[in-house]
Amino acid sequence: MATDGARVRGLVEPQPATSRSAALDLLRVVAILGVVAIHVFGGIVSNQDIRGSVTWWAAAAADLGNVWVVPAFVMVSGALLLGPRTVELGPSAFYRKRLLRLGPAFVGWQLFYLLVVRVGMSHQQLGVGGMLQLIVDGKTYTHLYFLWLIVGLYAVAPILAAFLNQGGQRRAVIFAVAVLVATLLVYSLAGLSALHGSPRPIVLSALTQWVPYVGYFLIGWALRNVVLSRLWTVIVAAVTALLLVEIVWQYGIAPRAATLQAIAPVSYIGAVVALATIGIFLVTQGWMSRIVLSDRAARRLKTLSAASFGTFLIHFFFLILAEVLFPGIVAPLSTSFWTALLVWAGVAIVSFAVSMVALRIPYLRRFF
Repeated sequence: MATDGARVRGLVEPQPATSRSAALDLLRVVAILGVVAIHVFGGIVSNQDIRGSVTWWAAAAADLGNVWVVPAFVMVSGALLLGPRTVELGPSAFYRKRLLRLGPAFVGWQLFYLLVVRVGMSHQQLGVGGMLQLIVDGKTYTHLYFLWLIVGLYAVAPILAAFLNQGGQRRAVIFAVAVLVATLLVYSLAGLSALHGSPRPIVLSALTQWVPYVGYFLIGWALRNVVLSRLWTVIVAAVTALLLVEIVWQYGIAPRAATLQAIAPVSYIGAVVALATIGIFLVTQGWMSRIVLSDRAARRLKTLSAASFGTFLIHFFFLILAEVLFPGIVAPLSTSFWTALLVWAGVAIVSFAVSMVALRIPYLRRFF
């Protein structure tokens, strides 16, 4: 791997560091669209009655083909947060800044999904004890574990940044790869143990959701300035596409591929998923480095990127709201690819629109 500003002929083309990365903005936008797809198309994928049909495979491609999105979000966060600026600020200033940014959303959305969505809209019978258990487990709602995950990474960011910024690019790459590989091995060993009758389940709570993602966090920083040459961008894109196809195929044949699934699970912490995520990260940087956006396009991309976090937080509400207001779509959402596609588009558009509007409103923007 080339050091910053260095060049490996035919592989990496040096690019000046910039304060705003269009590649990272694009990754955030595409990733949130993938998150919405996972939650919408998951109903078809979990429908065993149609498993193996054309509809099921199409939904599996839309769902499992986006399994890279959460690791990509974490890589983007690492690329943005583990720099010298974090070290210069010092832990106190860094934590204070992040608390002001994330604190209201962290508390507000968990209460919203517990009280409004679970109790009010889904009519779940949750006592105080049940709510506390969901909080302790980091499962206040399907996607909100990510809030605990990102808070944990924020907590260790100043420590990691100090270590990384004393050793340069070589240290960053070695450390990131070592941590990521070690994490993948832990999950592979757990899978193999279960396969051979000695299950060793890995259970994450609210306070440990972040641990498996440190490798992605680090590698986002390590690869932040790597821009592949045109040829290597094409090669990595092709390999990454094959990896995504393998992920969908592996999930489809999972009952008949127990050993493969144990060694490289189709999950956020799986070897093939990790390689595909890194590939998408590098391809996006290589591609965007050669595109000159107009000022208008750059502003729009920046606006969508800024709204991606709020879109992530609110989209599940609109998905549940659609099912409440239009109960006739509930059954088709588990059987019809085209119904799911329309719901995906509608939820994504409305969520982005609300998030962009909210970011313009004082006080409310703190929750988005």
